[in-house]
Amino acid sequence: MNEKKTIKLEDVAKAAGVSKTTVSRVLNHRGYLSDKTIKKVHEAMDMLNYRPNVVARQLFKQRTKLVALVFPTVNDPFFAELEGELEKRFDALGYRVLMGNSQNNPVKEQRYLHLLLDHQVDGLIVGSHNQGIAEYEKANRPIVSIERYVGRKIPVVSSDNYQGGLLAVQRLLDDGCQHIIHTNYPVNLVSPNELRRQAYEDLMHKHNRPAITYDVSFDVSDEEKERVFRKMFREHPEVDGIFADNDTNASLIIRVGKEFNRHVPDDLKVVGYDGASITRMLSPELTTIRQPIPEMANTAVDLLLKLIEGEEAKSTTLPVKLISSVTG
Repeated sequence: MNEKKTIKLEDVAKAAGVSKTTVSRVLNHRGYLSDKTIKKVHEAMDMLNYRPNVVARQLFKQRTKLVALVFPTVNDPFFAELEGELEKRFDALGYRVLMGNSQNNPVKEQRYLHLLLDHQVDGLIVGSHNQGIAEYEKANRPIVSIERYVGRKIPVVSSDNYQGGLLAVQRLLDDGCQHIIHTNYPVNLVSPNELRRQAYEDLMHKHNRPAITYDVSFDVSDEEKERVFRKMFREHPEVDGIFADNDTNASLIIRVGKEFNRHVPDDLKVVGYDGASITRMLSPELTTIRQPIPEMANTAVDLLLKLIEGEEAKSTTLPVKLISSVTG
């Protein structure tokens, strides 16, 4: 009686028409892989009734206990607090954290992505603004994004940007503002921030008011942003309410407004977005939409750990809250 043949990795590779390395990457979710390749390997495994060697897979999947965080800068209060919360949570779980500030340079971001793909880190959390990095679509590795869209299969942790936009604009309307302007990222940057713009436009149209948005890139200097805001005050001297897409811009707008003899809250109302602790301490006069930064960090860590363990992780949206200034 013939003994049953043991199906090996090379048998799967031959049946799928790929290399043994490719089969290993599919089994262990490593490296650049197309959906077509993954499907071929799984079909070959099913056809051959192949069962991976669990012990060998565990050896292959030894952890580095190192994760990487890639954000634009720590000079922004929101990102600084977010990175701090992430590092604190990972440290409590025994992970070391490699922090990379990309300054929105796609080359820098790709370097950190390659650390992940080369197995030097167990996972990656990103919040940078770069777009068009093709490796994200092919990575097939543990990656979580915060407030950014970087790949179709990468889960996103975000605040409820649309609800935040509604809260901000409604507050300005309730304060009696008749001419409300919004600032936001350029429309070519695909980001959850666009939901803040959409909420602003929807509510303005509902009240039969013009929706006017000034595009302000995150990457430009404060001086360049101030030039945009001066233009806004010159072109619309009637403005009495501004919904800024982040607290940094809101603070700059308040400063520029004083050059035009416009003062908060007397003849100008401003609502920001983010609500980082340092901003609320240094700018208590600013009304803002508070993102739940600690909860966002904890959720991102939980999702990344699920992915590292081979489990499914889904995008999550967390609630926001309007925080009034100390002057009301």
